[in-house]
Order: sequence, then C-alpha cells, then structure tokens
Amino acid sequence: MNTPIRFALVGNPNCGKTSLFNRLTGARAKVANYPGVTVERRAGEIAGLGRRAELVDLPGTYSLHVTSPDEQVARDIILGQFVGEAVPDVLVAVVDATNLRLGLRLVLELKALQRPMLLVLNQMDAARQRGITIDDAGLARAIGLPVVESVAIQRGGVDEVLAELQRFASAPPSPATPMRSDQLAREESVEALYSRIENLLRDFVTQPASAPAWQDTLDSIVMHPLLGWLVLLSVLLLTFQAVFAWAAPLVDVIDAGVTLAGDWLGSHLPAGILKDFLVNGVIAGTGGVLVFLPQIIFLFLFILVLEDSGYLPRAAFLLDRPMRAVGLSGRSFIPMLSSFACAVPGVMATRTIQDPRERFITIMTAPLMTCSARLPVYALIIAAFIPRRTILGFLNLQGLTLFALYIAGIVSAAVVAFMLRRRAAREEFPLLLELPSYRWPMPYHVYLGLRERTMIFVYRVGTIILALSVLLWFLASYPAAPVDATRAAIEYSYAGQLGHWMQPLFGPLGFNWQMCIALIPAMAAREVAVSALATVYAVGGEQLDATLGTLLATDWSLPVALAYLAWFVYAPQCISTIAVVRRETNSLAATAFFTGYLFALAYAAAWLVYRIALWLL
Repeated sequence: MNTPIRFALVGNPNCGKTSLFNRLTGARAKVANYPGVTVERRAGEIAGLGRRAELVDLPGTYSLHVTSPDEQVARDIILGQFVGEAVPDVLVAVVDATNLRLGLRLVLELKALQRPMLLVLNQMDAARQRGITIDDAGLARAIGLPVVESVAIQRGGVDEVLAELQRFASAPPSPATPMRSDQLAREESVEALYSRIENLLRDFVTQPASAPAWQDTLDSIVMHPLLGWLVLLSVLLLTFQAVFAWAAPLVDVIDAGVTLAGDWLGSHLPAGILKDFLVNGVIAGTGGVLVFLPQIIFLFLFILVLEDSGYLPRAAFLLDRPMRAVGLSGRSFIPMLSSFACAVPGVMATRTIQDPRERFITIMTAPLMTCSARLPVYALIIAAFIPRRTILGFLNLQGLTLFALYIAGIVSAAVVAFMLRRRAAREEFPLLLELPSYRWPMPYHVYLGLRERTMIFVYRVGTIILALSVLLWFLASYPAAPVDATRAAIEYSYAGQLGHWMQPLFGPLGFNWQMCIALIPAMAAREVAVSALATVYAVGGEQLDATLGTLLATDWSLPVALAYLAWFVYAPQCISTIAVVRRETNSLAATAFFTGYLFALAYAAAWLVYRIALWLL
C-alpha cells in the first residue's frame, strides 16, 4: 500500500495531544501546560504500521463551532476545507481523563461527522491519583467508538494506541470527502448535548466530589487579588536575579574559552588576512554572542517550569482585570508571555483571541515584550556599566536593572494598548479559560524545551550571526586606509563610512558611529548587535586584549549606554517579526504602522533617557 493513511490528533488545549504526538512520531514538538501552545498544525511519520502513515497534530479546540482563528484551522482541516491539506482518514480524539465533561463535547460533535475515529483517554495517571475510575468498555459501547487509555508523558498506553492505529492502517477506511462548515450537525441544543454527557459520566465514570484540598489551598494564594500579585512579582524577580547571579560562573567559563581560542589562533597564525578574519571576524563576532547562552538557558528554564506546572493560566486570570483596564484581557497574556521568548510565536499565538480588535492590539504590542534575542545586548551593557552590587543583602543591582528593562516593555505595551483601544468600540468577550491541575514539571519536558531553545540559539550563532559577523568584518576591514591616514583605519572602511553617514541622525541620542553600525545588522537578529560591536571594536581598537565590555565602558558614557538600552527596548523587532505581523494581519498598512510607531517610540525614548541622564549625572 503506497498511499499514506492520514491520522489527525484532535482535542482540547492542554489535553496532552502534543505529548502523544511526540511519542508516536519521535518528534520533538513543544509541550506546555497552557491553552494555545499549538497554533499551527504539526506533521510526522508513524513507523511500524506496515504502510506509510502520517500523523497531524491540530491546534486545540473545544468545539467544531469555533470562536477563534486557531480553532478554525483545526475545524477546516477536519472538514477538508483547509487549502493544501487533504482530509484526514482517521480522527484520533484525545481527552483529558481528569476533565471528561469538557472533552466529551468535542468527541460527540466529531462522532456526528460519521468518520473513522479513535478515543484516547489521556493523563490516566492523574485521574487515578484523584480517585477517578472509568469504565472504558461501557463508554466505548455507549459512544460507539474504540477507547484506549494512555499516559503520553510516560509512554503508558502508547502501545495500545499504536495497536488501534495498526488496525485502521490494515483495513483503511474509504476516502473521506470534504464537508462545508454549514453542514455540521446541529441536531441537538447545547443543553441536550451536555445532558448526554452528564448521563455518560453518571453511568461510566466514578469520581470524587472535589479536587484535592491542597490544590484549592494553592489556588487561594496564587489567585488572591493581593497575594497573587506578590507571588507573580516574586517569581519574575527571582527569574531575573538568576539570569545574572546563577549564570555568571557559566558565562565566565565560556568567555574564558572564547578568549583562549582567540589567543591560541592569534599566537599560531602568521600576521595577515587569515588571522585577522578568524580572530577579529569569526571569534570576536560569534564568541561575543555565544557567551550569553547560559543566561538565555536560565531564562527559559524558569519559563518552561512555569508552563509545565500549570501556573500560567492562573496568572492569566489574575491579570485579566488590570489588562481589561488597558483594553486587553487575560487571553493576551499567553501571546505576550510567548513574546518573552520570541515575538514570532507570540504574534502567532494571538490566534487564540476571539475579539478581532483585541487580537490586532495584541499583535501590535506583544513585540514590546523583551525577547531573548535582546538579552545579550542587555547583558553586555549592564555588565559594562552597572556595578555588581548587592542591595538589601540579597538583591543584585544588575538583576534589578534587567528587571526594570522588562518592566519598561510591559508598561509601554499597556500604554500603547490603552491608546489603541480608545479608538475602537468596546465589545466584551468574557474570559473563559480552563485551569489545568497543578503538577510537578516533567524533567523530560523541561529538557526538551531547553534543548530546543539552545539548538535554535546555537544554530543562529553558527548561521545568521556568523554570516553577518563575516560581512561586518569585511566592511570594517576594506578598503584599507591610505598611506597618509591620520585616523583609525576602520574609519576609512565601508563600515566606517556608513557609520559616519548615519551619525547625524542618531547624534542627538548620543550614539557614536560604531553604535550606528550595530543598529543595521540588528534588524536581522537582535543578538548581532553584540557581534557587530565586537567586530568593529576588534578591528579598529588598539586594546585587542581587552574584553568588549571594558572597551565600551571606556568609549561610552553612562547616559549613552542607557540611551542605547532604551533604543533596544522599543526598536522594531527583527525582520522575521515584521514578516509575521504582515502575515497575521494581512495588511501592509498595519505592518507599516507597526514598524513606524516602534521606530518613533525607540527614537523618542532614547532621546529622552539620554537627556534626562545628562541632566542628572
């Protein structure tokens, strides 16, 4: 059988679909314990079924009668209305066994399509811990579907799932035909549907009357109007303290390794273009960024632990009221949190937002969250200009500075959202969000997430940053200075000429021509600003044995450094972010507004910070 059979994983957000997808395909898709993590379909091959089999992981949805763009993607693929996607041959409905009441609504709607289907009761380990027992055979007879149990995060029950998929693959169903959305069955009201669900739960499920007491106690703290904010701010402050304090030893090790590699090459290669290229181009450019890898790992470690523990949806509820004051809601919290990692998935995660106007505002403001690509720039300048001083016996001044930069982005996003929302008519969409159970973060999930982010960062260092570093080295080295040169050789180069050409525009901000050069490649990737500065100062500086931070501290004043930080808080994101904004809004005007207002905001903020700092200092 050469024709592949297509299986589609369907289920509510946070039911464990992606965990099951990873187990069945061996893929390494992201796993998180909050709704909205899968905003695009994922596909992988299932081995061992005797024929080619493709598994598609669809975005989470609560119903086929959709209310958000990501749910519409799932529905359109199921119905065969998604352009470029064939109709799935078999639907694999994944339901959280601890919350059957919510999951069975989608199962019954899918059953009405009369398509080949398998029901997987996932997270059975958590269900048993709560004292929930399910009569699988009785439930299968009542619904008319095969039912299997699984614990996808521990591979439990995955063999049973594979056995059922093997049965479908051995006797493939007839090809499914596309349906229109208006053909969806509306044979019964929502009340009648939930009445059927209650009957199924009464007949085939035994469960305790309430959740464990410790979960309610913990909720009373983390969702308390006052205590909840103290917990949230404490978690954020701890995260940024760890970025500097805990990562410092690892940063020093990598920094020493980069310096050793540069010194070794410099001492073993003869003077000439090759030595200059490797030491000042490759080592100075990529090594200057690579040293910040430990800080990025610690930042993502905290984010992944919060995701996997079940805390983030509660933070969304906690933030719903203050976010509504600026025209958003708790739904915008997840996209904005994702933007702390990277603005691209943050913008894409806005597909979970029902209100079109709120989605637009979130797209416009989410990139103001400080993405991980800015962290190397922040870390470099903070380490160079902010002393390693302890405040109140335990607070690191550098960590507090980083915390202030993140808060500046958050407050600015709130102000921009408020101004944009004032121009639109208000339409209330009450926040309805599933609160998953608390659980200990799975080390395997955290490891996968950290490995994924580490590989992405290292890949960028080895490709984009390396290529731009080499280009910058060439621009900073050629053409050579004339024989009668009276200035540094780099000022006669293409890079020097470009920097001097830009300086009149950025002179009011205090930026010198070297700083202007770094702004251009930073549009490709924020981290490249560090490698650009490293390359420019390595090629043109006389203190080649000094660290980049030492050179900056000598060449820049504190007001200039603070203005440069302010620029990177607000300046438009990398070109990838601008491209995804264009794709998600499908509007050139919106993309131009996005890019223009961030440039204006960055310039105004840098000018203001520079002038205030000059006045104070």
